[in-house]
Amino acid sequence: MPWSMLSGKALITGRASGPVLHADVGLSFMGGVDAATGRVTDVHHPLCGESVAGKVLAIPSGRGSCSGSLVIFELLMNGHAPAALVFRHKETILTLGVLIAGELFHRAIPVLQLDEAGFAALSGVSHARIEGDTLWSAEGPMDLPASFDLPRPDPADFRLSELDCRLLAGDFGEAAQTAMRIVLQTARIEGATELVDVDMAHLDGVFYQGPAGLKFARRLCDMGARVRVPTTMNALCVDRRQWRAQGVPAVVGEGSDALADAYVEMGARPTYTCAPYLLEPRPRAGQNIAWGESNAVMFANSVLGARTLKYPDYLDVLVALTGRAPAAECYLGRGRRAAIRIDLPPLRDLDDLFFPLLGYHIGKIATNEIPLICGLEDHEVGHDDLKAFGAAFATTSAAPMFHILGITPEAGTATAVLGDDVRHVQVSVQDLAETWAELNIARTPDVDLVALGNPHFSLTEIAALARLCAGRQKAEGVRLTVTCGRDVHEQARAEGLIDTISAFGGEVLNDTCWCFIGEPVVPKSVRNIATNSGKYAHYGPPAVGKGFHFASLARCVEAACTGRIDTTLPAWCRRA
Repeated sequence: MPWSMLSGKALITGRASGPVLHADVGLSFMGGVDAATGRVTDVHHPLCGESVAGKVLAIPSGRGSCSGSLVIFELLMNGHAPAALVFRHKETILTLGVLIAGELFHRAIPVLQLDEAGFAALSGVSHARIEGDTLWSAEGPMDLPASFDLPRPDPADFRLSELDCRLLAGDFGEAAQTAMRIVLQTARIEGATELVDVDMAHLDGVFYQGPAGLKFARRLCDMGARVRVPTTMNALCVDRRQWRAQGVPAVVGEGSDALADAYVEMGARPTYTCAPYLLEPRPRAGQNIAWGESNAVMFANSVLGARTLKYPDYLDVLVALTGRAPAAECYLGRGRRAAIRIDLPPLRDLDDLFFPLLGYHIGKIATNEIPLICGLEDHEVGHDDLKAFGAAFATTSAAPMFHILGITPEAGTATAVLGDDVRHVQVSVQDLAETWAELNIARTPDVDLVALGNPHFSLTEIAALARLCAGRQKAEGVRLTVTCGRDVHEQARAEGLIDTISAFGGEVLNDTCWCFIGEPVVPKSVRNIATNSGKYAHYGPPAVGKGFHFASLARCVEAACTGRIDTTLPAWCRRA
């Protein structure tokens, strides 16, 4: 049997073997891989339909959601994980899910990073064996007992503060001590030799995806976990105040409640929103924070000028328990530099659909690089536009932030944010039209459900929706549902906006968001869904198995009134 050897860098050391599953496109485990079975569900990915279970999975990196760590954690705990992970780029989100499962529950797999040539060589390989830093390829199966090794961090490798040493020694309890070990392991993977203070945290993985996540949270509670910094919570799988009336299965509703209660027990604030930047107090420019949830990371780094890593689920809570984070990536000035300049064509008559579509498209170009987008300097771009752009960009890219020339706070000039080795890409109107077609997968123009609020709607977005709904009535048989956080909902109710949407026939949900909503909230009878969210247009098809229309807010409301949507290209997408 012919063999060949590749050398790489073991992010998690171990031994494993299995069939190779290789792709040149990054994969978001959250929304792209079934957490119960390991089947790839992302309809936009070349591995769609394949199973990662027992495979040596070789992908350039993860992408999209911070919750990929939660999904790999579930797979490790239920026996459907890959045999090993092989990456081309440094990949923290999936690696951390493996690391945490190994540290807390002794379930882990090898994780290996290869250089560009080595990763490309795997594309034609049938089977592989991994031992430490080395991968051997072969044409058939191999019998190799699986193992992994999680060495304890050596304090001598880091410049630790007195607080760090006390945390590591267990002076603040077992949970904080375990958290500190994992934070230092993360620092090792990131190449950091010291830690920074963080002032606040936002926990992404507080939604129920299976019993493993609840087991993780209860384990921390039993170890005496308490957050050391002000901490907010992401959206859940259910609206806690309505799930029983909606007919949500008890296993999901009760699991969601138990998981949320566990994080509240740790001291987190029950905000239940995927848009923590809409809460007060908001992070300040230059402030170190620890946020999970990919769209929130984008907004914090790019729009507010705060500083956070793109935190994997579960690492965010461990940093909240210590108040300390690896001094790496976007915490450092050099980690915020753009490596790619993207120039846009002349554009006119932009609507709200333009920004999520552009974000989704640019994420496909800047898959692992921070981009600088040029060409919007003469356009009005508001926070809602940047929110929609960032959420869609974070869906297709693994990068932690973006810059828009003359718009985002650090990009006053191109020189201020561009790095040394920059590549240039020109985007055409035709490129944007092709991405629009990619996200509009419904085969017929009829619409049964209008899904809004991914990320959660802001007060100004709810006001815009109310203006479009005022004095009108949705069509019989069509539903319009918007999600928002409890804080925004109370403000909107006080201003009469919720009453206007209700009079139209729409409904407003709290606590949950569209990435998690399925039957019965999305009825089985629904065939086509209309949304103005680039994020949901991507994650929705595998989540609910429906046709999708991706359209502006105005077209979505019109579809709710008529049951049919305008399927012509947006005006700005038709101009050469």
